[in-house]
Amino acid sequence: MSVQIHIPDHILYEDDYILVLNKPNGLMVEPDRNNHPNLLHQVRSYIKTSIPGDSEVYAQHIHRLDRPVSGIVLFAIQRSVLKNLSEQFAERKVKKYYQALTSHAPQQHSGTLHHWHRKEKKKAVLADQEFPYSEEAKLFYSINPLSSNRFLWDIELYTGKYHQIRGQLSYIGCPIIGDSLYTSEVAYKPDAIALHASKLIFNHPITARQLIIETPTPFAQ
Repeated sequence: MSVQIHIPDHILYEDDYILVLNKPNGLMVEPDRNNHPNLLHQVRSYIKTSIPGDSEVYAQHIHRLDRPVSGIVLFAIQRSVLKNLSEQFAERKVKKYYQALTSHAPQQHSGTLHHWHRKEKKKAVLADQEFPYSEEAKLFYSINPLSSNRFLWDIELYTGKYHQIRGQLSYIGCPIIGDSLYTSEVAYKPDAIALHASKLIFNHPITARQLIIETPTPFAQ
């Protein structure tokens, strides 16, 4: 699916230094070798329309979301703030929250998932015990049952590993709806899974003021 968006319709926060967008499902954050539409190029095109012709067009995403995932993506739009924002993520000063839908739930409806994680061939591999080249993967969750076969997860991501939420939920027998890569057999929307980056808390790179960016849930309550 080719996804071109009207950037102003997706802006959650914007100033002279940063831009925060609500990415739709099916749109990649950064370019790939096949030159598919991506959010980074579309953001740069948007910025180009709002600055003087001889000014530098600068935009860089600070983190990524998988193509089928929707939700919050933060961009630096001044080169001078990239280091500050990147360090906030690296030092785990940023709080990242997600929502997910599954058709199964664990017996315990709130708690912590703590596993060991390794990326293998574009997929996350999980285990209960540490294994060669693995790293700790940890998240906190609470679950709201919507029906007998629909469960809404509120998740705080403590570590940020490759496909971490997708892998951890599948590992405990609760794959995200639509995520056939991680064993879901329940259909969702095309080129999408029921995972949404719903809230991001970080400090503004210039003022140091705490910013809390939220999006409405895309999942029916």
